[in-house]
Amino acid sequence: MALPTSVAELTETLRRGAYLADRGLATAVHVALSLQRPLLLEGEPGVGKTEIAVVLARVLGRKLIRLQCYEGIDTNQALYEWDHARQLLHIRATGERDAGGEDAVRALFGPDFLLERPLLHAVRAGDTAVLLVDEIDRADDEFEAFLLELLSDFQITVPEIGTIRAPSPPLVVLTSNRTRELHDALRRRCLYHWIDYPTREREIEIVTVRRPEVGVELARKVVAAVHRLRELDLAKPPGVAETIDWARTLDFLGEHDLTPDAVDLTLGSVLKDREDLELARENLDEIAGGR
Repeated sequence: MALPTSVAELTETLRRGAYLADRGLATAVHVALSLQRPLLLEGEPGVGKTEIAVVLARVLGRKLIRLQCYEGIDTNQALYEWDHARQLLHIRATGERDAGGEDAVRALFGPDFLLERPLLHAVRAGDTAVLLVDEIDRADDEFEAFLLELLSDFQITVPEIGTIRAPSPPLVVLTSNRTRELHDALRRRCLYHWIDYPTREREIEIVTVRRPEVGVELARKVVAAVHRLRELDLAKPPGVAETIDWARTLDFLGEHDLTPDAVDLTLGSVLKDREDLELARENLDEIAGGR
């Protein structure tokens, strides 16, 4: 699919994919696409950082390649591994004598025995893919440093095979929840955008676009209640994803009004921490009455 030629066109394209991007985010994505720059998105959990990469892959007709980061992730899990079991079977099938030759050893460490992990997959796919490096802040410093070379050159060297270059860079979206500070070297290689909680009117629109079965009036009441929850001293304030889940749950249960009883019964859709639930239940009337 041809790339959108303007911010307005990209905004409309994303909207058709049920993602409502404000002008700032749409501009950042448009520049990242056009200039082939990685895009680093930060913001509170649940504000749509991961979702925009998913939607971009869908609306642009690209393959989504996701690398979920976590503490202890290493290059083998992110880049490539050798299929040792298959290599062993090949040696047995070939016979130990035949497997000792130079050509046999070269074949044993050829592309057929290479297991692609997300980063190698993305390099080979090039601009037919969207590479999502999700929650990069959960990885350690060493992995972040390794990622710098990939983001600079979009190439990977496999000692036994050689250098594999991307025919054209994929769109790279990195997300961070700021559980730790990222290094300046990584930030300098990326375009940057902070995704904040949406305004009430924008969040109502998001709910009704993502869940058309939810009535506007119910969406309005749910969004007002969520904004009231975010004003409390919660350990984990609800994101937009939780707003959508809460509206969907209330609609499923046939609740058309947000009474204190309805709030109490369905709080588990929007809050995911015991202490937060207790604090919210101390303020049920205030939350239900927020307009």
